[in-house]
Order: sequence, then C-alpha cells, then structure tokens
Amino acid sequence: MNTMALYDHVCAEASSAVVRRYSTSFSIGVRALAPRLRPPIKAIYGFVRFADEIVDTFHGKDKARLLARFREDAYGAIRDGISMNPVLHSFQACANTYGIGPELIEPFLESMAMDLDCKEHDPASFNRYIMGSAEVVGLMCLRVFCEGDEAAYQRLKPAAVRLGAAFQKVNFLRDIRDDLGALGRNYFPQVKAGRFDEQMKREVERDLEADFEAALAGIRELPTGARLGVYISYVYYRTLFQRIQGLSAARVMQERIRLGNPRKMGLLATCCIKHHIGWI
Repeated sequence: MNTMALYDHVCAEASSAVVRRYSTSFSIGVRALAPRLRPPIKAIYGFVRFADEIVDTFHGKDKARLLARFREDAYGAIRDGISMNPVLHSFQACANTYGIGPELIEPFLESMAMDLDCKEHDPASFNRYIMGSAEVVGLMCLRVFCEGDEAAYQRLKPAAVRLGAAFQKVNFLRDIRDDLGALGRNYFPQVKAGRFDEQMKREVERDLEADFEAALAGIRELPTGARLGVYISYVYYRTLFQRIQGLSAARVMQERIRLGNPRKMGLLATCCIKHHIGWI
C-alpha cells in the first residue's frame, strides 16, 4: 500500500538528485555528514538551487512571475505541510522540523529577486545581496546541524555567516567572466565598468581571507555529525580560492577556474585523516 512515508522518500530522492546533478563538490561534503543530517541539507540545497535557476537559466521566460510563484508555493508548502513539487515538499519538511522561518527564507528570495534587475552593486547592495544569497543559507544549514540546540545555534551564527559569505564570494570570483559577459552582472563593488585588474583582485582576496579565518573557528565547534562534512566543503573552497589567488586577474577573466577530480579526492582523503586524528 502506498503511504505518506513513500511520498516523503520519493521527494527526498528528488532533492538528492538535484544535489548530485548540479554539484559534485557539494555532494562530497554532504556524504560526510551524519546520515540523519543529509536529507534536510539536500532539501535546503534543492530549494536554493531551483530559485537560482529561475533567475540564472530560464531566459525568455517571465522570471519575475516564476519567482513570485515559487515564493508563494514555498510558503504554502510550509504552511500546509505538503507540496506536489517534490523539492518544495522536502524543503517544507526541513523547514518545519528545524525551525527555518521567514527571517531566513525571505532575505534569500529577496536576493534572488535582486538578480532580475540589479546589474551592478555598490557596497551596501553587495552586502545585502551576500546576506540574502549566502549568509542566511549558512544559517539554514546551521539550524539543521544544531538540531534544536538554540544556545549552540546562537554561539555559532557568526562563523556560519562568514562561511556562507566566503563560499559565495569564491563563486563570484570563479564565475566572474560569465557573470560579466553572459549575464551582464557585476557583483563586486571593486570592479568598475567590467574591468578587473590586480588591485581589484587583491581587495577582494583580502576580504575573503578574513571570512575564511573567521569561519574555521566555528567549524571546529560544530556538532560531531556535521563537522567533517562542513570542513570538507571549507577545504575545497579554500583550495579553489588559493588557486585563484595564484593566478593573474587576466587569467581569472579568461577561464572558469576548477579543481580536477583527482585533486578533490586528495583533499577528501586529507580531510578525513585530519578529522580522525583531531587536527582540524
């Protein structure tokens, strides 16, 4: 007989497929989480990925209308405890279980809406965008990792915010060519008139170094079930950042910088060893 549990499982598999097909790097970190933490983190990823797809991929469609419908459907799913959209069904289960409310969801959706109209950021709009697109996503994940321990959540919030910001800024650096060229978006306030030079690159890198340093202390204090998975993601992004640091601004503008699979596997093995012997 079909049951609600079967439907929940099918929807969780849909979110898992989103993670697997869109981000092999994120998948590696998720697999290192405690098994009970994997489905809700995949549900968060599916939610933010689908919203991002609306503004980044659905060219020729009414993106504003689609995003508004997605927002309405998301809140409806959370209110009703069910959705016929498998990704939103998984997300509502996560949101209702772990207390992910409008104070985190709304800033994220507002940042997605900014991508529809805002093509160049000043420092104030950039900070607002980073807060909504990345920092609150880090806090959504932290809600899951802390599993209802409000004191731990409050203590680790500053580090989670800095880690989310670091990941997003590395993505911006990695994708700067496509953002400026294909999408016509200039995220970094330091970048002027589509020009990215060595001085601009160093300014961005100094900001990122501070984010990474602040985030590491919080990772060390995460609950055991979350620590290794988050650390793997941290090391992957920091290594990608260090590779970008070693290249010229012109090179970063010419190609999308990546880490190859052998390098990723090597980082994974090193992280597991460090975690096992307590060297994180």
